[in-house]
Amino acid sequence: MTQASILRQITDYANRANPYPLYEELRKTPVLHEEEGGPYLISSYWDILSLLHDPRISSDATNLAAAGTDETGSAEETGLPPSFIRLDPPEHDRLRRIANRPFGPPHTPHRVDSMRDELAEIVSGLLDDLGDAGQIDVVDQFAYPFPVTVICRLLGVPREDEPRFRSWVDPIVAGLDPDTGNDTAERRRAAQEARLQLGMYLAQLAEQRSKEPREDMLSQLVTGHGEDGSMTMMEVLSTAVLLLIAGHETTVNLITNGMLTLLRHPAVLDRLRNDAGLAVNIVEELLRYEPPVQLVPQRTCIADIEVRGVTIPKGSRIWLVLAAGNRDPERFQDPDRFDPDREDIEHLGFGSGIHSCFGAPLARLEAQLALSALARRLDNPRLLEDPPPYRHNAVLRGPRHLNLGIDGLRP
Repeated sequence: MTQASILRQITDYANRANPYPLYEELRKTPVLHEEEGGPYLISSYWDILSLLHDPRISSDATNLAAAGTDETGSAEETGLPPSFIRLDPPEHDRLRRIANRPFGPPHTPHRVDSMRDELAEIVSGLLDDLGDAGQIDVVDQFAYPFPVTVICRLLGVPREDEPRFRSWVDPIVAGLDPDTGNDTAERRRAAQEARLQLGMYLAQLAEQRSKEPREDMLSQLVTGHGEDGSMTMMEVLSTAVLLLIAGHETTVNLITNGMLTLLRHPAVLDRLRNDAGLAVNIVEELLRYEPPVQLVPQRTCIADIEVRGVTIPKGSRIWLVLAAGNRDPERFQDPDRFDPDREDIEHLGFGSGIHSCFGAPLARLEAQLALSALARRLDNPRLLEDPPPYRHNAVLRGPRHLNLGIDGLRP
């Protein structure tokens, strides 16, 4: 293995099942710049954490375009403005505060926790639907439909439209993959077209909600007004696209990575089966050990920045390799060991700083309920394939299928 090949190997699907040896190699050069015009890869925990809070690091899509990155979502190409995760302050802060009003503190402090019983009912129904099956695919039959159902209810999108919007979500997510191979232009074009189509679909729903508001987030985004004013309709649509996609894609990976990890650690699975309260620590350790978002490739320096004696010039692209930082031995003792009893699990699984994961409270609760229910109700679950087939995406890493044999369902 050579340093010059690490970036290519990280994005190579052949290494998707176990990228962690690559991350270990990457940490030997915490600030790695492989080729002229290429990104700077940052892999140590403390450096990543610092840069996530550094105002000299921009998330603005226009800065990325100026740095030479192929973009998948500029307003000119899709008709929609960038979502707030692709903006810098002050616009980022204004839009995020407006989006947060119907979702969490201080204006709606109990929104997520009040959904606990409803989430548990969805989980129970999905498991009941498995019937007497002796084999299941955790992804298709549980880990995907659960968060999709939740975000549809929360946002106000008809659940029966899932096959329709999934045909748009898949290419948008594929467009986030920083694959250094071929088909970049085609993936970009498909992502742009899909984002436009999804925006048009959501525009119809938003128009309905403007006339007949309901108790859902889309209605509140359309009609809401507070100290930060209101969103324009185009801002509502870009925010709704973001929430619909982010509201389920990463949670699918978190639940699936979690079940795979538990099956590889049967003693922990047994403990969870007998103590549902352990799910809180398990989910936090999973976010460190197998984070659903492995790296953040969409950042640009808007000033010269020095990291560990290396000057990263203004205009350079930076990749923050969260999964490498989460297993940094400078930060975590015995980092390659899955240990839900860790007393200190301050992971990077949800990022940090102003762009920390908007939906983290909901994702945590969904994963806790999902994994504790799977542990309790699946009788003698066992992997039929290890490693399982993975999704292509290097950013949103998780199994595409997780096929298990089971002896049935417990009540």
